[in-house]
Amino acid sequence: MQVEQFVSGHWLQQYQYKSFSPAPINCEWQWLDPQLNTLLERASRSLAELNALSLMVPDVDLFIRMHIAKEANTSSRIEGTQTQMDEAIMRREQVAPEKRDDWQEVQNYIEAINTAVSDLEHLPLSIRLLKQTHAVLMQGVRGAHKLPGEFRSSQNWIGGSNLNNAVFVPPHPDQVAELMGDLEKFWHNEQILVPDLIRIALSHYQFETIHPFLDGNGRIGRLLITLYLVDKGLLHKPALYLSDFFERNRGAYYDALTVVRSSNDLLHWLRFFLTAVAETATSSKNTFMEIMALRQGVEHQILALGGRAENAKRLLLYLYQRPMLSVNEAAEHLGVTHQSANILIRKLEELGVLVETTGYGRNRLFLFERYFRLFMR
Repeated sequence: MQVEQFVSGHWLQQYQYKSFSPAPINCEWQWLDPQLNTLLERASRSLAELNALSLMVPDVDLFIRMHIAKEANTSSRIEGTQTQMDEAIMRREQVAPEKRDDWQEVQNYIEAINTAVSDLEHLPLSIRLLKQTHAVLMQGVRGAHKLPGEFRSSQNWIGGSNLNNAVFVPPHPDQVAELMGDLEKFWHNEQILVPDLIRIALSHYQFETIHPFLDGNGRIGRLLITLYLVDKGLLHKPALYLSDFFERNRGAYYDALTVVRSSNDLLHWLRFFLTAVAETATSSKNTFMEIMALRQGVEHQILALGGRAENAKRLLLYLYQRPMLSVNEAAEHLGVTHQSANILIRKLEELGVLVETTGYGRNRLFLFERYFRLFMR
């Protein structure tokens, strides 16, 4: 298929509305546009550099947990949740009651990412894997009644209040299984020569166009990108998440997907996607380098704590995963008394490692602020 000649699909008349029937994508893809070659090279190089660095960073899985928390929060925010990043790393009881529903959606997404990445160790990227991940995402939250882990059996739509004034109506539910089957074959079709970054760019567009679930399609579709890269070995660690780029360029993101369906302009989407990969991979690589520099500096600082330095180092390993904690959490993690944990935290405050965030006399929370800020840009 020539990218420049791609016809995205056609509209089918249903009972009282029209649904979009996308063209299958499981075929070989070619293009004439030289800019796409340049962007593909740039994105591939940036991704390879990120992958190489992620294999060199000591205890990298600790830091990837914060990448995952940021992705879960950002991807959920694109869908309308109001949880802020500092709230996303709190425990449930520390979150204001009126914000706990949104907080739970973010926690579900964190669990969904971790479960899916773990499942890739014994399952290939597949419809089965996506359904399992969707079930985790939707458990016990506002979309829990919308067939968790199952493809939709009714018509959904995007934008507007009903099918008649919707911005976009995905394919009829009768087409979903066949279209998703075509997409799954495309992921693993070794008979065609298509670069992996082009495959996943096409796959994300196709998944969002099919919209196979009643809810959660945006989050699963964005997670699909990372799962594909891990499954194909382009990333040995799940260190790349595009939701931050998509949120910062939300209008351009939705426009790039829409213009494929409305004008068959697939090149515009591919350019946008490859730019997202290149910029995000470079940003993630820089974050890892800053983490290593910060870690070296903080470990040098805590040497001044003498006999408390060992517990401070153990606490830091916890803070790299969840950079906000209470004195009780510190005591529990270290297996020491509340008094000992309180003294240690006060010493870390004096060194500028921790910052108290609540201003309260009791139930105080302490933030590893310099580390946390690395994920807020």
